[in-house]
Amino acid sequence: MNNPYLPYPVRIAEIRVETEDKNLRTFKFEFLNPEDEEKFAYLPGQFAELSVPGQGEIPIGIASSPSEKGFVLFTVNRVGQVSSYMHNMKAGDVMGIRGPLGHPYPLDKLKGRNIVIIAGGFAVTTLRSTITYLLQPKVRPDFGKITFIYGARSPGLLLYKDEWMAWEKRDDIDVFVTIDREVPNWGYKVGFVPAVTKEVCPPPENTSALICGPPVMIKFTQPVLEEAGYQHENIIMSLENRMKCGLGICGRCNVGPEYVCKDGPVFTLAQLNRLPKEY
Repeated sequence: MNNPYLPYPVRIAEIRVETEDKNLRTFKFEFLNPEDEEKFAYLPGQFAELSVPGQGEIPIGIASSPSEKGFVLFTVNRVGQVSSYMHNMKAGDVMGIRGPLGHPYPLDKLKGRNIVIIAGGFAVTTLRSTITYLLQPKVRPDFGKITFIYGARSPGLLLYKDEWMAWEKRDDIDVFVTIDREVPNWGYKVGFVPAVTKEVCPPPENTSALICGPPVMIKFTQPVLEEAGYQHENIIMSLENRMKCGLGICGRCNVGPEYVCKDGPVFTLAQLNRLPKEY
């Protein structure tokens, strides 16, 4: 059994600036030891601890898909000591990845169903992983209609632009991108994610919703889905904002008796109804 406290050594292969404020950057990591990539077997929705010697570690959702081989992707927001240090690192630098951690989205249980994916801000990371996984030619026939709703405050804060613009050209996924307020030359939707969800959300019959975003977005999107007739077991949310050590040891991620790092971060609304309110 692998020691869960020891990170795998990885090299930064590429750093891509994602947003106009330069606070979000996507790191492409390659494992120094090929066998470590095989050990780092993950599914969409899981996360990992990014470890920088002498600085610490931070929990970040995995943005790449298991179908993308030879590398893993993490999009890092510059908000603290470790993330700020990472933003000053260069391609070729070596650091560590500990994981994968947490439970993924239950895609195996959702086969045959329609999927609506709702993302807000930079929490779109694990949902980028999910969509890339679902659109594989060998996986896509296992699922029905796929709808992607994604919002950010402004165009400059939207992630993965080339990818979602490519997705919207496909005929097997409906893509709705929105910003909070109108700006010149914006050719997509305008409005908060809950309002857009109310407008374009598919019927609840044989449909499950995956949601990841800021707590306030989730708080106001959840009742929209309930009003549309979605059953609580078919509303699946990620409590990414509560992730800490990844192992349920530090005790800082608990919601009632559940440890988000260990028992989540993915929960159905039916499960969350039995816990103290998070949203």
